[in-house]
Amino acid sequence: MTAVTGVVRTAFATYDELLAGVRAGEVGPDPAAQRIAVAFTTRQAVRHDGRGTGYRNEVLSLRLGSAVGSCAVEPGALPDHAVEECVGASVADLLEHPLPAVRVAALDAYLMHVSPHTPPNGARPVPLAAGTSLEKSRARATAVVSLLDLPAGATVLVVGVVNSLLDALRSRGLRYVPCDLKGGLTEWGEAVVTDALAGAAGCDALLVSGMTLGNDTFEPLRRYALAHRKQLVMFAQSGSAVLPRFLGHGVNAVCAEPYPFFWLDGGPGTVHRYGGPDSEGGR
Repeated sequence: MTAVTGVVRTAFATYDELLAGVRAGEVGPDPAAQRIAVAFTTRQAVRHDGRGTGYRNEVLSLRLGSAVGSCAVEPGALPDHAVEECVGASVADLLEHPLPAVRVAALDAYLMHVSPHTPPNGARPVPLAAGTSLEKSRARATAVVSLLDLPAGATVLVVGVVNSLLDALRSRGLRYVPCDLKGGLTEWGEAVVTDALAGAAGCDALLVSGMTLGNDTFEPLRRYALAHRKQLVMFAQSGSAVLPRFLGHGVNAVCAEPYPFFWLDGGPGTVHRYGGPDSEGGR
């Protein structure tokens, strides 16, 4: 099975509209005829050298042809049987699965198959040099933060706390409000808020993890950004092929990072940017 290229992107204003369009075959091949060959999870724990705190990741990934779609979950939240249920199932069936992470990973795999991250599809590749986990984390953070079109002194709501992103914002003279459903403290002892929409009120822009697709918080943030005319930049390991579909519909830019992610390998890698101030037609 080879990727379908050169497909015209159909615009959808909301996540539910995109799902409905894919189910109806409006985006590419009939999803009922596309079957997932491989399903797997990736579990990781990390504490970078020089950092006082660490974190864990768990990601569900589904392979459709040469494409891999992914959705992160809270560690331990994905039942073991979910992987077995995905293998051999059609994309159409998985788009109706009761687990949000399965639906997102299936949608991501399908859209990656239809429109891979290539320049003809609007992606601008950014190479990540080989290095330590911290070096690669910082390189990715630089690629993400460069998509914000803000003056020094502006404030950014960061949904999905990643210390390297916070450090990159600091280096640009940007303030931030860290937000994560788990709460807690940042590496620098700052309180992490848990209510994203409340935290957004005093911010000039939103920098949001693709993981929000899997916990049903993406749409409220997209609608908020659109209604209040605030920049919304997504950094996406989850749903990296999904989120570029919302450019112009509340999303200003996306840093897409399909599997394999930077933290899996010490060798060189690539992230893909869409939109932002350095894009064609960018501000």
